[in-house]
Amino acid sequence: MPSVVRMWDLDMKRHQYGIEHVTDEDRAYRGSRFSDVQAAIFANPYQRVWAAPGQPPLPVHTVTLGDMLRVLPFGRRHLFRQATERGVDSHADLRWGPDRMGFRRIVHPNGICLTGRWRITAQTDYSGYFRTGSEALIVGRYSNCCTETQRGRNRSLSMVGKLFPTTDPNHTDLLPTASFFTQQDIGGGSEDFINDIELRNAPNTTAWRRGLGLPILLITAATFARVDRMPSIRQLYEIAELGKPPGAPTRAPRFMRLLVAPEQPRIAGESLDFRDEIMAQIYDRGDPAAKRTLKFLIEVSDEGTTRGPAFYERRTIENWRRIGEIVYDRAVVSYNGDFVIHFNHPTWRDDPNDPSTATRVKERKVRWAPTR
Repeated sequence: MPSVVRMWDLDMKRHQYGIEHVTDEDRAYRGSRFSDVQAAIFANPYQRVWAAPGQPPLPVHTVTLGDMLRVLPFGRRHLFRQATERGVDSHADLRWGPDRMGFRRIVHPNGICLTGRWRITAQTDYSGYFRTGSEALIVGRYSNCCTETQRGRNRSLSMVGKLFPTTDPNHTDLLPTASFFTQQDIGGGSEDFINDIELRNAPNTTAWRRGLGLPILLITAATFARVDRMPSIRQLYEIAELGKPPGAPTRAPRFMRLLVAPEQPRIAGESLDFRDEIMAQIYDRGDPAAKRTLKFLIEVSDEGTTRGPAFYERRTIENWRRIGEIVYDRAVVSYNGDFVIHFNHPTWRDDPNDPSTATRVKERKVRWAPTR
């Protein structure tokens, strides 16, 4: 891709899905470098300098019922199921494809990527990068579930993260990565500011809030359930196993939530796009230099219950403990951030600390091996 997105390329890509299934490129993954992933997501911003005069508006990639029907099993090539399977099976951090144009996200198409540090500062009994004193580089993506990006409308916002087990951004070895997934109520919420949103790996589901988008939500949930059993919870064992000595037991928290730190400013603006809101946390309009950081607090718990049917799941989680923080110091809204970066979805385990209880094993025979 060129350094700045050509709009005709983007218009063409909106109507193409690319290779959604697992490919040899996915199977060949042996780790990645933070510097390569960071360079990729910053390579082709939609705006050369965010909010500078003369820059085009940020694109909004739509998700419609028609799109979903095109990619269902009675549509062509079962694309949505293939994409769901690939999300679980592929550990690739970047999926370029043969045309170097990536792939179209069927859900969560509009996002903003961020880079920074993950730190665990409190005493814990967990393993891997949940252990006390852990610090890692992180690439995050904050996105909306479907089409709505503006405040004042129902949105289900989400943040996923990819941890690199190093604090050196120029580390030259290929490293394994570990991902987490958090989201506000899957049905959506009315919060105007990201400061007020609670992002959890096990969110509630208030399906009726989707309104006319309810069929899309039901299709998404049904497809995820067929592939990976539990569509509304993403377990945290990948983080708890990153950097863990071989043979040592896995100890992962059951629940995690991310909260914007209270000292972060509240960005005003009627109908403000969440991507502009996040950019404004770090940058001044028209200035490419970062001026501030965006901090999220990491809280965990091992005590919680779920009640209600799938379309109205309510989770009561108790005894949250603050154990660390994520501090982002760079952000970008880019083509590669929407079409190329990839986050592995941890498959469901009956016991999150026991790999032998994993639901899906079909494509997970490839294991990471260090390579230069």
